[in-house]
Amino acid sequence: MKSDDDNKSSQRKAEELEDRMIDFALRVGAVAEALPASKLGKHIASQIIRCGTSPAPNYGEADAGESTNDFIHKLGVVFKELRETRIWLKMIVRGKILPDRRMLPVLDECNQLCHIIAASIKTAKTNRGDFR
Repeated sequence: MKSDDDNKSSQRKAEELEDRMIDFALRVGAVAEALPASKLGKHIASQIIRCGTSPAPNYGEADAGESTNDFIHKLGVVFKELRETRIWLKMIVRGKILPDRRMLPVLDECNQLCHIIAASIKTAKTNRGDFR
């Protein structure tokens, strides 16, 4: 059984991660706003706004999951949306649509969030006895 200190630490970490996801969503929004008004720019902007702003509220939903399975499922949605965002960010970088100095920090944060969520999913599965 977790102590009160462990529960407070876990909650603090969850809140910090939620804040990072919110900040990430806002950064993605700024990227979308900076994209050119070309057909490709508009298409990527539309897509990246959808998937890049989704992880934060979905993480909030996961944090309030009704069961371990619900928590894992909702974290899976977060992970899926982060991976899609990463692809769009890579397209912007590879296509040289926006400068690397602007894009690489956002791409790095996306990668870090992917790793954190993947580890959280793995931990949750291990804790419920699912070793896949």
